[in-house]
Amino acid sequence: MAELALQDRLDAIRVLTPVIKDGKSLGEQLRARQQGLDSRGAARLQELTFGTVRWSYRLDAIVSELLTKPLRNKDTDVKVLLWQALYEMLYMRTPDYAVVSSYATLTGKLRKAWAKGLVNGMLREFQRHKDQLLQKADATPQTQYSLPDWIYRRITDDWGEAASQVLTAGNLRAPLVLRVNQQVLTRDDYRQQLTAAGIDTSLPLLGQHSLVVNDRVRVETLPGYDAGHFSVQDSAAQLAAELLQPPAGCRVLDACAAPGGKTTHLLEQAPGLELLALDSDETRLQRIGDNLQRLKLRAELRCADATQLAQWWDGRGFDRVLLDAPCSGLGVLRRHPDIRRLRRASDIAALSALQQKLLSALWQTLLPGGRLVYATCSVLKSENEQTIATFLGDTSDAVEVPLQVSWGLSCSHGRQILPGQHDSDGFYYAILAKR
Repeated sequence: MAELALQDRLDAIRVLTPVIKDGKSLGEQLRARQQGLDSRGAARLQELTFGTVRWSYRLDAIVSELLTKPLRNKDTDVKVLLWQALYEMLYMRTPDYAVVSSYATLTGKLRKAWAKGLVNGMLREFQRHKDQLLQKADATPQTQYSLPDWIYRRITDDWGEAASQVLTAGNLRAPLVLRVNQQVLTRDDYRQQLTAAGIDTSLPLLGQHSLVVNDRVRVETLPGYDAGHFSVQDSAAQLAAELLQPPAGCRVLDACAAPGGKTTHLLEQAPGLELLALDSDETRLQRIGDNLQRLKLRAELRCADATQLAQWWDGRGFDRVLLDAPCSGLGVLRRHPDIRRLRRASDIAALSALQQKLLSALWQTLLPGGRLVYATCSVLKSENEQTIATFLGDTSDAVEVPLQVSWGLSCSHGRQILPGQHDSDGFYYAILAKR
């Protein structure tokens, strides 16, 4: 990682402040700020923003020890500045003198000149008493893993001895995983292209068509991007299309389809599918359209609430239904570190209720003999095996299809891939057949 410039640090503060203050998406804020940056600049910005959010609960515990009184909400940018400075000192090994000097200067760029002495004094205090401050900050496992208390407790309650694996994996940097478009070329052929371009890759443990890019690159600069040679998709997410196994020419519903990774994968496997991709967010639906166009694939797109059948369903049944259900996202913390900041404990019950509502509605659209694949990127049992258990208990014509696979962990219903297991994100899958 090249040395950070003052502008890199300022850009990172401007990305993070609306995330922390207003609950904005880190990914969206970052993409907007990365426009016009070269690959190295974009990588520096992602490292600083993702890393700071990832460790923000630990960093905030240190800041709280150093402050004599809490910062006001309107000074969230100063709090973010302090987090970033500590992140550089602790995780990026930036020389302390460079951090202190740069972040004291940045207070002026933020029009918070009053904070220059505060920042300078706090960072120097951290230098002097680093070991003691870290010991205090790490007094609880919640701050050690940099998580709110409710996430820590839900994961430890659900996974017992395996919880440490889940918690540790959530703080790792996520790899860049590509799914090679088998309609254009083979995985081996594309890997050779990348090797010829000087880009190092490896084969993941999951995903028949996936590659891990080991170098830091911008996706758009990779060979064949505009020609649709690949998509970005974690190897565990690629299992959805493999499990659905739609016969050639059959009618498929991809519900909650945005941003379209699973939609396009299904079509790459069987281009002749009659596929309807449904999502309730018009902007996110447009991303599916963009991906289809780049990959030269076709599907019907419709913006509607999947639970409201009258809005979108014409009464014609589907042979296959993929429900990648809205969930807490706690299986993809490493890829979306802002989840720890944006998700609330009260969200889980509402999400579980929505998952049941979606299953009940979409089951009506499935033809007898058809199959529904239920997927989430959560590790919470209340969103996964318990959801399936409740649905099976309430639905007389539904039967679970056992997953005869070697990956993941067997649950009371379905299988769970824990974050980091098979070097992939955390995902849950279950298959249901209609009598």
